[in-house]
Amino acid sequence: MSPRSRKPWGEHPPPDPHVWNTLAYRGLTQAEGHAVIEWDAPVEYCFHSPSGPIVHGGMVAALLDTAMGGACWTLMGEDEDFLTADLRTEFHRSARPGILRAEGRVVQRNRRVVFCAAELFQDDQLIASARCTQIVRGTD
Repeated sequence: MSPRSRKPWGEHPPPDPHVWNTLAYRGLTQAEGHAVIEWDAPVEYCFHSPSGPIVHGGMVAALLDTAMGGACWTLMGEDEDFLTADLRTEFHRSARPGILRAEGRVVQRNRRVVFCAAELFQDDQLIASARCTQIVRGTD
């Protein structure tokens, strides 16, 4: 299967309303089976603890899912798209307000299933990791 000839998903923002625009994600790189995005996590998406604000875990999972989706997108044919069927996230330490960088990659692509993985970093420290299963949908 040939990779998409369409522009990368992060090259031009999607029309509103869209989570990419709402959260102001930035696409850094996208190549065959790989995607890196950043998000400047504001304190408004945190809960407050005695140690200071902590980014909500759902926001962390969404960023990781988006990075894996971007990596998966690069391997889709023109007549294909995909849906996340399974998402597992492991939180290694608390994410704080500031720049979070998610690096997603395709681990394995089969005809109808794509397995992906991602890591989330803040100040070069591993914050969280994730794996997902994407189900490929085609027009055939």
